[in-house]
Amino acid sequence: MPISIQDTLATVPPARTGRTVTTDQRAFFHAIPKVELHCHLLGAVRRDTFFYLAAKHRAPLSDAEIAGFYARGTKPVGVLHTLRALERHLLLDPADFARIAYEYLEDAAAENVRHAEFFWNPTATLRDTGLPYGEVQAAIVDGIALAEADHGISGLLIPSIDREAPPEDALAMIEQMLEHRHPKVPGIGIDYREVDRPPELFAPAYALARKNGLRATAHAGEFGMPWSNVETALEVLGVDRIDHGYTIIDNPELARRYAARGVLFTIVPTNSYYLRTLPPERWAAEHPIRRMVELGLDLHPNTDDPTLHHVGPAGAWELLYSHLGLDIADLRRMMLAGIAGSWASEAQRRAWAAEWPALFDAAAADLGWEPSAL
Repeated sequence: MPISIQDTLATVPPARTGRTVTTDQRAFFHAIPKVELHCHLLGAVRRDTFFYLAAKHRAPLSDAEIAGFYARGTKPVGVLHTLRALERHLLLDPADFARIAYEYLEDAAAENVRHAEFFWNPTATLRDTGLPYGEVQAAIVDGIALAEADHGISGLLIPSIDREAPPEDALAMIEQMLEHRHPKVPGIGIDYREVDRPPELFAPAYALARKNGLRATAHAGEFGMPWSNVETALEVLGVDRIDHGYTIIDNPELARRYAARGVLFTIVPTNSYYLRTLPPERWAAEHPIRRMVELGLDLHPNTDDPTLHHVGPAGAWELLYSHLGLDIADLRRMMLAGIAGSWASEAQRRAWAAEWPALFDAAAADLGWEPSAL
């Protein structure tokens, strides 16, 4: 079992990072019911499964290279090269996608995630493997169905535009989605490196998606890119929520407007950009998430790439408390914001909103955090 990112960061003096988490408190973060709205399927591949797929497909990757993909310290390397290796060399059979979808949801359910919405980038899959879109989507949906039957977790697939590919490929992806429309595939996203690939390049693809009733989200303001990318994603692309969005803090007036609108930002406390660019002793105090809370934005914590970042869903919530200094009332609001911002059915969201606050309050009360104070 790799060392978790919260344990790695715990080597930084607690006075600088916030609080020391007790065993009972860690159990609380595990026990609270959760949705997960921001996870990349290829960033959730188990280490053992990566080795298995490499052997199955005779991938041109050494054991040392694969082990390096899963190595992480307080100054991590990026994960994009790992995702590209999976796309090119390992995921060559629809059954591979069914397996990794099932295993991701199984792992999430073990940390009391009740519902997960996760990304997959079709463009590279189709380009690098020649697999048909419909077969891969069907395999992932099969993995979702099996995980729901075995573990009681619901899931939705979000095909995501590869912003490093030409905008025409994004339009082709939307057309494939529409041809193979499925209720478990309700909308689109966009990810990969934001640098030099502003959201407006993909406005035609988003317009086609929205015209046909698909939901939409977008990675924006992630790699230190300007707050205007967040604004463009919301005002031009017409997204429902923002993934990351940290540089919105550079325009406080706009941030407050989005707070008033109830725009959900799916944040990632282990985001590698800030762990790479801020020294450990400053990471906790200066991460933009702190300022986003102060500005009143609706936030929800997620894992992003859980097996590569060495963090599970419970760990993402724990880091907001232990290292970023948020209180339990903040986390309770985030739980409700995640429910409201999910793309689950209205009936599901109503049921969760009615049930989960009491479960959260009871678990908090067991630790002496009085529900009345929340």
